[in-house]
Amino acid sequence: MEKNRWLKAGLWGTAVTAICCFTPILVWTLGILGLATLTGSLDYVLFPLLGIFIAITIYAAVTRRRTESPRRQP
Repeated sequence: MEKNRWLKAGLWGTAVTAICCFTPILVWTLGILGLATLTGSLDYVLFPLLGIFIAITIYAAVTRRRTESPRRQP
């Protein structure tokens, strides 16, 4: 159950961060909220965050695959 939680968190985080990285949704939202001055530093936050979420997703997928695959007996 814990591994599924990590996988879901990684996938959701990757999707949301990718949408914010590659579309102007976050820039528009910050502009509407009056925080448009923060848009210059978004790359310093979003790209490392995207990398972290991708790493979490890969880690969860690998550990899930290791626990689900049966080991062969000689």
